[in-house]
Amino acid sequence: MKIRTVPLLRILALAAVLAAAQLAGAFGTAAYAAGAGARPKVIFDEDTFGPGGTDMQAGLMLLQDKDINLLGITVVTGDGWRNEEVAHMLRLLQIAHRASVPVYPGAVFPLLNTQRRNRLWEKLYGKLFYDGAYMRHWPPEATVDFTPLHPSRPDWVPPLPEGEPTIHAAKESAVSFMLRMVHQYPHQVTIIAAGPLTDLALAAKIDPRFASLAKQLIFMGGSFYPMPADTPYAHAADYLNSPRVEFNVRFDPEAASIVFHQPWRRIIEVPVDATSPTLMTKKMLREVARGRAPFDHYLGRFGQVYPLWDETAVAVWLDPQLITREKTLLVDVDTSFTANYGAMLSWPVGAGPDTGAQPVHVVLAVNVPKLNRLVMRLLTAAKPISIPVGADPAH
Repeated sequence: MKIRTVPLLRILALAAVLAAAQLAGAFGTAAYAAGAGARPKVIFDEDTFGPGGTDMQAGLMLLQDKDINLLGITVVTGDGWRNEEVAHMLRLLQIAHRASVPVYPGAVFPLLNTQRRNRLWEKLYGKLFYDGAYMRHWPPEATVDFTPLHPSRPDWVPPLPEGEPTIHAAKESAVSFMLRMVHQYPHQVTIIAAGPLTDLALAAKIDPRFASLAKQLIFMGGSFYPMPADTPYAHAADYLNSPRVEFNVRFDPEAASIVFHQPWRRIIEVPVDATSPTLMTKKMLREVARGRAPFDHYLGRFGQVYPLWDETAVAVWLDPQLITREKTLLVDVDTSFTANYGAMLSWPVGAGPDTGAQPVHVVLAVNVPKLNRLVMRLLTAAKPISIPVGADPAH
């Protein structure tokens, strides 16, 4: 499958057009104000590595809530290479009978962090537990290996075990699309980012108003004070020995640091602290396989026993009452090429260095039983349903 994207010159041209339009008042708030009762608008920025797994299940949760307006899915390299991820997402949309949802290809590579740079870091400081698209071997905790790793072949899309898509990605790039949406709907678009933050950093550098025009950013990633939980994956070596390192941030630390310094109206971060006690169990997967959604046979075949990483980020946006403990911190990322490269940095509000880091609402714990019920209700429903905020799916 061939992925066509907008060249850099066209993105820069878009930035010039946006700047001119701003001067002319073409993006005035009143012209695009949402009416009362308008469905919340959301962009899902994800490294959609499949088949099955947390990336895809988080996207399906959004597709299954009939009360939101999913403007599009933007795909960035992370767990896998972008082209393969796009193919997996397109195929899942067809299986879910939602082929009309547009998919926008994003960045193929991090801003600075290359495979060669990763290998040099490992020679200096020790092997990384997990590095996504750059992986040469799956870690011991990997539960399923459906597709071959190809760290040195970013353009290659291996045969998909779930079948090949017959629909295509949008011609517009992820960055161009996000810029266009926040200008078209100022202060109305929530961005849920559950992969590396490369696309958001590029958007912010092209258009400094990008972050301030969004409604809010929900980000799954980072690690602060993770505690081992009674699940197979919560004892992973990366969190035990490097508690401040997490893949979505570590894969592109420079992008994450850029994003954390932007003038967002609100940032909610869901780190592994909140997700470590969660797990998509084999029992849950068997229950999903018996569901009535058009994609349930897909999840029954390709589902994976992992924590509910990205599902938790989607869930706390759908129902903030799932949050049981949170803390507001100034957040940044260590971008020095040292042993701490890619690690989270944090300070109490008012106590950090004057670098422009923004206050972040960090979700440290969630109601896991209620989260599980919400995930299962969405993933087993025959068609999209309403999720009233605060309503326990068990009742």
